[in-house]
Formats: sequence, structure tokens, C-alpha cells
Amino acid sequence: MPHILIVEDETIIRSALRRLLERNQYQVSEAGSVQEAQERFSIPTFDLIVSDLRLPGAPGTELIKLGQGTPVLIMTSYASLRSAVDSMKMGAVDYIAKPFDHDEMLQAVARILRDRQSAPAAGEAAPAKSANGSGKSAIDNSNGEIGIIGSCPPMQDLYGKIRKVAPTDSNVLIQGESGTGKELVARALHNLSKRAKAPMISVNCAAIPESLIESELFGHEKGAFTGASAGRAGLVEAADGGTLFLDEIGELPLEAQARLLRVLQEGEIRRVGSVQSQKVDVRLIAATHRDLKSLAKIGQFREDLYYRLHVIALKLPALRERGADVNEIANAFLARQSARINRTDLKFAADAEQAIRHYSWPGNVRELENAVERAVILSESPEISADLLGIDIELGDLEDDEFIGLPAQQPGNASNSSHEPTEDLSLEDYFQHFVLEHQDHMTETELARKLGVSRKCLWERRQRLGIPRRKTGVASES
Repeated sequence: MPHILIVEDETIIRSALRRLLERNQYQVSEAGSVQEAQERFSIPTFDLIVSDLRLPGAPGTELIKLGQGTPVLIMTSYASLRSAVDSMKMGAVDYIAKPFDHDEMLQAVARILRDRQSAPAAGEAAPAKSANGSGKSAIDNSNGEIGIIGSCPPMQDLYGKIRKVAPTDSNVLIQGESGTGKELVARALHNLSKRAKAPMISVNCAAIPESLIESELFGHEKGAFTGASAGRAGLVEAADGGTLFLDEIGELPLEAQARLLRVLQEGEIRRVGSVQSQKVDVRLIAATHRDLKSLAKIGQFREDLYYRLHVIALKLPALRERGADVNEIANAFLARQSARINRTDLKFAADAEQAIRHYSWPGNVRELENAVERAVILSESPEISADLLGIDIELGDLEDDEFIGLPAQQPGNASNSSHEPTEDLSLEDYFQHFVLEHQDHMTETELARKLGVSRKCLWERRQRLGIPRRKTGVASES
């Protein structure tokens, strides 16, 4: 069992982190400062040290030297993110920003311990690299080296593109709705690249105040602005040799976009307040849920930057487009959440499985994870019902799957000629017009058949267009 040392002066955080790690089968010791850790333990004997950066007395980075090769994971608040990056230059294996969620911490710990276990001991030959360039053996029929759950055709296509694109230095733009897992794709691209041993610096452009973003990204010189008492390196500079991941790049101000364009075109940065430029070697991966091309047309995003970013575009499908993947992901979340509370008996009831499969999940994977976590916490019996998931869905609409997968009919066959779409109606307008006109005297199955779609598709379009069902007369199938 791996033995982990937590060094954190805030008792509440230290205790919560200890419980989290112990629930996940790690042996844990703790200390409130570097001095206490030295007095109580032989620091080099631990498999991993998780330490806050700012501690009373000596900083957490002192443990890098005291650990004599033991990996050190630094915890830091976002306000001191650059200090954490500096600590990586001093030898910390990685950093994690507070507040972090449990999964983020567990993934970081597991990754570091796995890397340490697979690292060759002194005098040993390194493991032979596989065709994909990693130290892992080739994986034929899984996406294990990518680390994303799901095997539907759109995701299989995405995995293939990730494997092709990762070894290159091309800029990548990841597109997809919020909550689809764009940062997981960025992490896979980095881990499968030749830059995997260098840092991947992740920045959420929407989370940094506009007045600070240029300084955060590109650094500043002493006296560049009020409060700049010393020169500091920016996050682009910190990513030198590695990968810079800019999430929600559509929120980047135009002035910062111009500076970023210089990085991509010239491979150099200029700190705020400096007249000197310096070279950087950074691979840029950007992500957005917005339509950058449309933003460029109205002047809210630089068109030249858009084309620089759009060298390789990867599209992440929404969860509702991933078929049976949603149940696979839900079961993975269930297993993870069950382990947290030490329960092995939990499973989804049949109505919950059905609700998970047919709900449209507008919040995507993030919403699914939250729903499963809530259900696990509230569950009093081994079977988790649909009600516990808190999904706003009418299961009665989904009991008859007879027409799921029905070949789409031509619009001309969907109804009498009097209801065919006209030049003034879009397809969505036609759908809405047809449903509103006929739902009082047709069942959901009849409506779906006339429209040439499955009942699931009909339900999803109702949700998207805000057309409620009317359960009166013949329209009720209960």
C-alpha cells in the first residue's frame, strides 16, 4: 500500500485530504509544517509527499530536497499559481490548485505513483517504447492510454485523431459544449506527445480578471504597473518546452489575443513593461464552447488568431450524442462515488438506467457526475432509483422503444400535403408547427412515426424547443 505524507497547516484541509486518501486505499501520515515532518518522520521513506506551498516556517518546496527523490505534489491557491509553477522548476513533480475536487486530487496522486513505479531504477534499462512513443505497450482495442471513458463511433473517431495529432507540434482547437471533457482531451494530447515529461500549464481564460490576464499569461517587469514590486514570469513562459492549454479561449480579450498571436507566429513573448523579447517553445492547445468563426466575423475574436488556432480542430460530441456511453460513464461514476463512502452494494435500478440513457444531459458529463454523486449520498437502499438522480424526465414517454432506430422518412411522407414545410419554415419551425397542431389527437408514437424519427428523438426535440406534452385525450399513452 503506497505511503503518502501530507504537509498542510490548515487542520480541516489536512484531515479531509487524509480521509479521502485513506478511503482510496492509501496509507497516510500528516504534519502541519516542514519542521514537524522532519521531527516525526524519515521523509525519504514515503512514496509521495503532498504539501501546501505556503507553510509556517519553511515553504513546501523544502520537501523536494528533504525527500531525496520522493515525488512532491504541491498544493496552492490560484492566486499563487505562478509560484507553484516556479516550484516545478525546483523539482516538484506537479502542482494542484486549490480548491480542487476529489477526483482531480485522486487522479494526480494515482498518476504520480504510477509514473514512479514504472520509472527504471538506477542502472536499469528504460522500458522499450511502443509505436505510439509512450512507455506503455500498444493497446489494440481500448482507449486506456487516452484516459477517456466511452466507445461510441464518434469517440472512437476522436481517439484516432488524438493518436495522430498528439506526436506533432501543431496547434489544436478543441470544440464542444461545456462539461464534455475538453481538458481530458488536452491532457491526452500532452501525455501522448514528445513533451509529456515537460509541464502542461492549464489556464481558464474566463477565470482571470481582464485587467490581470496579460500579466498572468506573459509576465511583467518590476514597476510595470501599481503593485508590481518585482518582475515575474508568466504562464506561457512557465510552459516553455511543454504544453499551454487555454480553456475558454473565446473569453480572451483582444489585446491579449494580439500578444498570443505573436507567440504563435514568432515563438517569442514580451513581458508587460519590457522592451525585450525572449524565445519560448510552447505547443498551444485551446478549447472553447463558442463559435470562434462567428465571433471573428463580428470583431470579437481576431480572425488571424482563429486561423492560427484552427490548424487541427477536434470536436467533442455532447453526451446526448454518445449513445450507450452515457450508461458506461454513469457506472464508472457510481463505482467511484461508492468507494468514497465505502459501499459496495449500490447499483442503478432499471428506471434509473433508462432515465440516464434517455435524458438529454444539457450539462453533459459534469451534470451526470453531479447527479450520480447526489444519488449515492441520498440513497438508502442498494438500488438507486430515477427519482434520486433528480432528472426532469417523464419515464412514461420512454417505455416503448419500438421505433428507436426507425429509418427516417422523407419529409413529404411525414404528413399530408397541407402540413409540408414551406419556404417560410425552417425544419425546426416545421417540427414545432406539426407537433403543436397534432399532439392533441395523436400519440407520441404516432407523432414520431409521422415525423420519421424515434420517440427518443421526438422527446429530445421537445426538450430543446420547449414544447411540453399535453396529456389529454388520445395523446396519453399511459
